[in-house]
Amino acid sequence: MSTTSAYLTIRGIDVDVVYKDIKNLHIGVYPPMGRVRVAAPERFDDDQVRLAVIQRLPWIKRQREQFENARRQSEREMISGESHYAWGVRYRLRVIERPGRAHFEVGAGRLLLYVPAGTPPDHRRLLLDDWYREQARRVIPNLVAKWEPVLDVSVPRWSIRRMKTKWGSCNRETGHLWFNLELAKKHPECLEYIVVHEMNHLIERSHGQRFTRLMDKAMPDWRARRDRLNEAPLADEAWETGTQ
Repeated sequence: MSTTSAYLTIRGIDVDVVYKDIKNLHIGVYPPMGRVRVAAPERFDDDQVRLAVIQRLPWIKRQREQFENARRQSEREMISGESHYAWGVRYRLRVIERPGRAHFEVGAGRLLLYVPAGTPPDHRRLLLDDWYREQARRVIPNLVAKWEPVLDVSVPRWSIRRMKTKWGSCNRETGHLWFNLELAKKHPECLEYIVVHEMNHLIERSHGQRFTRLMDKAMPDWRARRDRLNEAPLADEAWETGTQ
């Protein structure tokens, strides 16, 4: 059975589409984070698939909410004993109150926070965000430099920020890429996938068949990386999986 594939974004939801020699269209939503997959007849085009998905959006969103709620982390109180993730590794937080500059150290499965006594939880969370941002800043330049000659694109500017609905974004007019701060918590392969994803958007705006071909050529295992990213625990925020 011959098949072709596409990768569409429909109302903010990423959808894998496989065109097959079948009679009817089938939509599936799969755990753990609600990946949406469509098996469509070969006679269908992308617009027909979009319409079919839009018609089933209420059902799709209900299924995705069930998966997402099952894995959402509770809000961190920034106290000793909590679990925190960095580059896909789970660490146990230990808060050490002492005078001097607040900072983090990592070692022996622990994330150590040195902080003056009486520092409130909100400020501790800001310190953690700053630490994650610094981790990402150390890694992203090398990834961009690695993939620029491979994809034959130039990235004049990139930034890190907290985003509630995207892992990354791309402004094709300016070449500016943004990466979600949360990526510093995920496995390094996940960040690299998002870097390549957003850099490919400098070539192709949409998530159609051309974009899928670009991703397949550059990173054949991108689907496995994406699934790994979406399987990781999420922070306690309003969140939607996907990048665009």
